[in-house]
Amino acid sequence: MGKKFIDKLNFEFARKELTKELSQKGIKDPRVLEAIYQIPRHEFVDATFISRAYQDMSLPIGHQQTISQPFVVAKMTELLIQGNVLDQKPLGAVLEIGTGCGYQTAILARFCRKVFSLERIEALSLRADNNLKKVGIDNYQLRWSDGTLGWPTPKKFDAIICTAAISQIPKKLKTQLEVHGKLICPVGDGKKQHLLLLEKKSKDEFHETILDSVLFVPMLEGKVSE
Repeated sequence: MGKKFIDKLNFEFARKELTKELSQKGIKDPRVLEAIYQIPRHEFVDATFISRAYQDMSLPIGHQQTISQPFVVAKMTELLIQGNVLDQKPLGAVLEIGTGCGYQTAILARFCRKVFSLERIEALSLRADNNLKKVGIDNYQLRWSDGTLGWPTPKKFDAIICTAAISQIPKKLKTQLEVHGKLICPVGDGKKQHLLLLEKKSKDEFHETILDSVLFVPMLEGKVSE
Protein backbone atom coordinates (compact mmCIF):
# COMPACT_ATOMS: atom_id res chain seq x y z
CA MET A 1 0.00 0.00 0.00
CA GLY A 2 1.56 3.31 -1.14
CA LYS A 3 2.35 6.18 1.23
CA LYS A 4 0.03 8.59 -0.62
CA PHE A 5 -2.87 6.16 -0.22
CA ILE A 6 -2.14 5.74 3.50
CA ASP A 7 -1.93 9.53 3.93
CA LYS A 8 -5.26 9.90 2.14
CA LEU A 9 -6.88 7.39 4.50
CA ASN A 10 -5.39 9.14 7.54
CA PHE A 11 -6.64 12.55 6.36
CA GLU A 12 -10.07 11.09 5.65
CA PHE A 13 -10.34 9.81 9.21
CA ALA A 14 -8.98 13.07 10.63
CA ARG A 15 -11.53 15.12 8.67
CA LYS A 16 -14.38 13.00 10.02
CA GLU A 17 -13.07 13.39 13.55
CA LEU A 18 -12.76 17.17 13.14
CA THR A 19 -16.36 17.55 11.94
CA LYS A 20 -17.52 15.40 14.85
CA GLU A 21 -15.55 17.60 17.29
CA LEU A 22 -16.98 20.81 15.81
CA SER A 23 -20.49 19.42 16.08
CA GLN A 24 -19.90 18.63 19.75
CA LYS A 25 -18.60 22.19 20.28
CA GLY A 26 -21.82 23.69 18.93
CA ILE A 27 -21.68 23.92 15.13
CA LYS A 28 -25.20 22.85 14.15
CA ASP A 29 -25.62 23.62 10.45
CA PRO A 30 -25.01 20.37 8.52
CA ARG A 31 -24.04 22.36 5.43
CA VAL A 32 -21.15 23.98 7.30
CA LEU A 33 -20.01 20.68 8.78
CA GLU A 34 -20.08 19.14 5.30
CA ALA A 35 -17.99 22.01 3.94
CA ILE A 36 -15.41 21.52 6.71
CA TYR A 37 -15.32 17.82 5.86
CA GLN A 38 -15.06 18.33 2.09
CA ILE A 39 -12.40 21.06 1.98
CA PRO A 40 -8.94 19.48 2.53
CA ARG A 41 -7.38 21.76 5.15
CA HIS A 42 -4.04 19.96 4.82
CA GLU A 43 -3.67 21.56 1.36
CA PHE A 44 -3.66 25.01 2.97
CA VAL A 45 -1.22 24.55 5.85
CA ASP A 46 2.57 24.69 5.68
CA ALA A 47 4.27 21.31 5.30
CA THR A 48 5.84 21.73 8.74
CA PHE A 49 2.41 21.62 10.38
CA ILE A 50 0.62 19.15 8.10
CA SER A 51 0.29 16.58 10.90
CA ARG A 52 -1.80 19.15 12.81
CA ALA A 53 -3.99 20.13 9.85
CA TYR A 54 -7.14 18.61 11.35
CA GLN A 55 -6.60 19.68 14.92
CA ASP A 56 -8.97 22.42 16.03
CA MET A 57 -6.28 25.06 16.32
CA SER A 58 -4.83 27.98 14.39
CA LEU A 59 -1.46 27.42 12.72
CA PRO A 60 1.29 29.74 11.41
CA ILE A 61 1.35 30.34 7.65
CA GLY A 62 4.28 32.76 7.60
CA HIS A 63 4.44 36.56 7.47
CA GLN A 64 3.21 36.63 11.11
CA GLN A 65 -0.19 35.36 9.96
CA THR A 66 -2.19 32.23 10.77
CA ILE A 67 -4.78 29.89 9.31
CA SER A 68 -7.77 30.27 11.60
CA GLN A 69 -9.00 27.64 14.03
CA PRO A 70 -11.57 25.41 12.24
CA PHE A 71 -14.21 26.08 14.91
CA VAL A 72 -13.93 29.83 14.32
CA VAL A 73 -14.08 29.37 10.53
CA ALA A 74 -17.17 27.20 10.92
CA LYS A 75 -18.82 29.56 13.43
CA MET A 76 -18.29 32.67 11.29
CA THR A 77 -19.58 30.87 8.21
CA GLU A 78 -22.61 29.55 10.09
CA LEU A 79 -23.49 33.04 11.33
CA LEU A 80 -23.11 34.46 7.84
CA ILE A 81 -25.45 31.99 6.13
CA GLN A 82 -28.13 31.71 8.83
CA GLY A 83 -31.52 32.58 7.37
CA ASN A 84 -30.45 31.90 3.78
CA VAL A 85 -32.13 28.95 2.08
CA LEU A 86 -29.15 28.35 -0.14
CA ASP A 87 -30.75 25.78 -2.41
CA GLN A 88 -33.32 28.38 -3.45
CA LYS A 89 -31.37 31.62 -3.12
CA PRO A 90 -27.62 31.29 -2.60
CA LEU A 91 -25.65 34.31 -1.48
CA GLY A 92 -24.46 36.35 -4.43
CA ALA A 93 -21.20 38.25 -3.88
CA VAL A 94 -19.32 37.80 -0.60
CA LEU A 95 -16.36 39.98 0.39
CA GLU A 96 -13.55 38.53 2.51
CA ILE A 97 -11.01 40.82 4.14
CA GLY A 98 -7.81 38.85 4.72
CA THR A 99 -7.38 35.97 2.28
CA GLY A 100 -4.44 34.45 4.14
CA CYS A 101 -3.80 30.96 2.78
CA GLY A 102 -7.28 30.77 1.21
CA TYR A 103 -8.93 28.23 3.56
CA GLN A 104 -11.82 30.45 4.67
CA THR A 105 -12.19 31.52 1.02
CA ALA A 106 -12.65 27.89 0.01
CA ILE A 107 -15.32 27.33 2.67
CA LEU A 108 -17.20 30.50 1.68
CA ALA A 109 -17.09 29.53 -2.00
CA ARG A 110 -19.49 26.66 -1.26
CA PHE A 111 -22.18 29.08 -0.10
CA CYS A 112 -22.15 31.90 -2.64
CA ARG A 113 -21.91 32.58 -6.33
CA LYS A 114 -18.54 34.31 -5.98
CA VAL A 115 -16.06 35.25 -3.25
CA PHE A 116 -14.14 38.49 -3.62
CA SER A 117 -11.13 38.40 -1.31
CA LEU A 118 -8.52 41.00 -0.37
CA GLU A 119 -5.06 40.31 1.02
CA ARG A 120 -2.49 42.99 1.87
CA ILE A 121 0.51 40.61 1.71
CA GLU A 122 1.33 39.81 -1.90
CA ALA A 123 3.06 36.48 -1.19
CA LEU A 124 0.01 35.18 0.70
CA SER A 125 -2.36 36.27 -2.05
CA LEU A 126 -0.31 34.35 -4.60
CA ARG A 127 -0.14 31.29 -2.34
CA ALA A 128 -3.89 31.38 -1.73
CA ASP A 129 -4.55 31.49 -5.47
CA ASN A 130 -2.42 28.36 -5.94
CA ASN A 131 -4.10 26.60 -3.01
CA LEU A 132 -7.61 27.35 -4.28
CA LYS A 133 -6.80 26.14 -7.77
CA LYS A 134 -5.23 23.00 -6.32
CA VAL A 135 -8.48 22.02 -4.58
CA GLY A 136 -10.69 22.88 -7.55
CA ILE A 137 -12.27 26.15 -6.35
CA ASP A 138 -12.96 28.57 -9.20
CA ASN A 139 -15.73 30.95 -8.07
CA TYR A 140 -13.44 33.56 -6.53
CA GLN A 141 -11.48 36.69 -7.33
CA LEU A 142 -8.42 37.73 -5.32
CA ARG A 143 -6.86 41.17 -5.07
CA TRP A 144 -3.60 42.27 -3.49
CA SER A 145 -4.97 45.32 -1.70
CA ASP A 146 -5.53 47.13 1.59
CA GLY A 147 -8.63 45.48 3.05
CA THR A 148 -9.51 48.43 5.30
CA LEU A 149 -10.44 50.33 2.13
CA GLY A 150 -12.91 47.70 0.94
CA TRP A 151 -13.13 46.36 -2.60
CA PRO A 152 -11.23 48.81 -4.84
CA THR A 153 -14.02 49.27 -7.40
CA PRO A 154 -17.65 50.20 -6.63
CA LYS A 155 -19.54 47.05 -5.63
CA LYS A 156 -22.14 45.83 -3.14
CA PHE A 157 -21.91 42.56 -1.22
CA ASP A 158 -24.54 40.29 0.33
CA ALA A 159 -22.10 39.46 3.11
CA ILE A 160 -18.69 40.59 4.35
CA ILE A 161 -16.32 38.61 6.56
CA CYS A 162 -13.11 39.88 8.15
CA THR A 163 -10.41 37.43 9.19
CA ALA A 164 -8.33 39.94 11.17
CA ALA A 165 -9.23 42.05 14.20
CA ILE A 166 -9.88 45.76 14.03
CA SER A 167 -10.85 48.36 16.64
CA GLN A 168 -13.94 49.45 14.70
CA ILE A 169 -15.64 48.54 11.42
CA PRO A 170 -14.37 50.76 8.57
CA LYS A 171 -17.08 53.00 7.10
CA LYS A 172 -16.16 51.79 3.60
CA LEU A 173 -17.15 48.22 4.49
CA LYS A 174 -20.50 49.35 5.86
CA THR A 175 -21.12 51.25 2.63
CA GLN A 176 -20.28 48.22 0.47
CA LEU A 177 -22.68 45.96 2.40
CA GLU A 178 -26.09 45.44 0.78
CA VAL A 179 -29.21 46.34 2.75
CA HIS A 180 -30.26 43.19 4.69
CA GLY A 181 -26.69 41.95 4.37
CA LYS A 182 -24.47 40.71 7.21
CA LEU A 183 -20.94 41.59 8.19
CA ILE A 184 -18.98 39.55 10.72
CA CYS A 185 -15.67 40.70 12.11
CA PRO A 186 -13.43 40.23 15.16
CA VAL A 187 -13.35 43.56 16.99
CA GLY A 188 -10.95 44.67 19.72
CA ASP A 189 -7.26 44.87 20.52
CA GLY A 190 -4.66 42.11 20.74
CA LYS A 191 -5.68 41.06 24.27
CA LYS A 192 -9.46 41.39 24.22
CA GLN A 193 -11.48 40.62 21.11
CA HIS A 194 -14.97 39.40 20.29
CA LEU A 195 -16.90 38.56 17.17
CA LEU A 196 -19.28 41.28 16.06
CA LEU A 197 -22.24 40.52 13.80
CA LEU A 198 -23.43 43.62 11.97
CA GLU A 199 -26.77 43.48 10.12
CA LYS A 200 -27.67 46.29 7.73
CA LYS A 201 -31.36 47.13 8.16
CA SER A 202 -31.42 50.15 5.83
CA LYS A 203 -28.94 52.52 4.19
CA ASP A 204 -28.02 54.12 7.52
CA GLU A 205 -29.40 51.68 10.11
CA PHE A 206 -27.34 48.82 11.53
CA HIS A 207 -27.95 46.25 14.23
CA GLU A 208 -24.95 44.95 16.19
CA THR A 209 -24.69 41.68 18.10
CA ILE A 210 -21.66 40.92 20.26
CA LEU A 211 -20.73 37.23 20.15
CA ASP A 212 -17.93 34.90 21.28
CA SER A 213 -14.52 35.96 22.54
CA VAL A 214 -11.84 35.25 19.91
CA LEU A 215 -8.18 35.90 19.16
CA PHE A 216 -7.13 37.04 15.67
CA VAL A 217 -4.10 38.74 14.21
CA PRO A 218 -4.67 42.51 13.81
CA MET A 219 -5.95 44.06 10.60
CA LEU A 220 -3.27 46.41 9.28
CA GLU A 221 -3.38 49.14 6.67
CA GLY A 222 -1.32 49.30 3.49
CA LYS A 223 0.16 46.64 1.20
CA VAL A 224 3.23 44.44 1.63
CA SER A 225 5.29 43.17 -1.30
CA GLU A 226 7.49 40.20 -0.43
